[in-house]
Amino acid sequence: MPVFKNLQNLRGHIVLFSILLLILAACSQPAESPQEPKSAFRPPPPAVTTLTVKERDAKVFNDYPARIHGARQVQVRARVEGILQKRLYVEGQPVREGDVLFQIDPERYDIALRRAEADLANAEASHADARREWQRSITLYEADAVSERTRDQARTALDLAVARLDLAKTAVEEARRNLRYTEVRAPLCGITGMETLSEGNLLEWGALLTTITQQDPVHVRFSLPEDDAAIQGAARRAMGKAENGDHRYEATLIFSDGAAYDRKGELDFTASTIDPRTGTVTARAVFPNPDNQLMPGQFVRIRVHLQSFKDIFMIPEGAVTQGPAGPRVFVVTDENRAVSRNVTLGSAVNGEQIILKGLERGDRVVIMGHVSVRDGMEVSPTEKRSEEAS
Repeated sequence: MPVFKNLQNLRGHIVLFSILLLILAACSQPAESPQEPKSAFRPPPPAVTTLTVKERDAKVFNDYPARIHGARQVQVRARVEGILQKRLYVEGQPVREGDVLFQIDPERYDIALRRAEADLANAEASHADARREWQRSITLYEADAVSERTRDQARTALDLAVARLDLAKTAVEEARRNLRYTEVRAPLCGITGMETLSEGNLLEWGALLTTITQQDPVHVRFSLPEDDAAIQGAARRAMGKAENGDHRYEATLIFSDGAAYDRKGELDFTASTIDPRTGTVTARAVFPNPDNQLMPGQFVRIRVHLQSFKDIFMIPEGAVTQGPAGPRVFVVTDENRAVSRNVTLGSAVNGEQIILKGLERGDRVVIMGHVSVRDGMEVSPTEKRSEEAS
């Protein structure tokens, strides 16, 4: 019996001790549970890359498909009738203004000139005789030796002689001109085309003989998009240049292989209306071509200098995002917090975005890692040099 009672007392003490341990665990658990997650799962500030901005100068260019045309293309035509005797140039070769290209049979025009010169000599003799008769009539009339009728007849004869003399002079000039036109000369410097009619053909007045294309300078024609306000504004200013000629809008030609033409051109014309069929504006630039390296009809790309900026800010294009109020960037404060800043955008140049308004010198702009950044969030910035960002 004593042994049995001792076992019961021992069992009771064990049960009581277990209950006390459970009560102590339950009391201590609520105090520790809120602190452990707070210290164990707090995320670190996101890492971002920043760029400290400063003022820069920039030029804006745009590329457009274009085609080369000769500055002038002239049709060479016969200005008199006759047999085409000779072609005096090599087709496809350059000629100078005034060079003889074709010879038309001059015989009939040489005869016509001699006839006109003979008529002129006859008219000059008649005119001299009529003038002498008029002088005698005046003298006799003043001496009352002839009537007023006789004097008036002498005056009329003189007037007719003067008219016939002028007509004969005009006929001589026309005959000389026609004889001169039997030599068909180049009206300008350029490259000749193929002859249209060969030697031996009978030419009518106005018959097409060949064409000459002036290739120095050349015109490069291209089309501007309707909504490209920058180039249209630049072109309009180019058309209304200042008198001192300071306002020039340069252009560069890019060949199909990517090489650039080594001479600069200049934008000199834009149409005043938009083509309703294509929604574009026709424009033109002029390029020197002394070596005939550029050929009319050639397809190229033209790079036009649209705008020049001084003391503006430029950042990588990817740093700009769209916010509720439009384009924005994130700027890191001295406390390493990212602050949203609305900006006004200009053009993009070689992957960099021109910022017209919204930034100040020394601002640290987030250029990488801004996707996970929120306004006012603490960040861990790393500065990037401007040349690396570019």
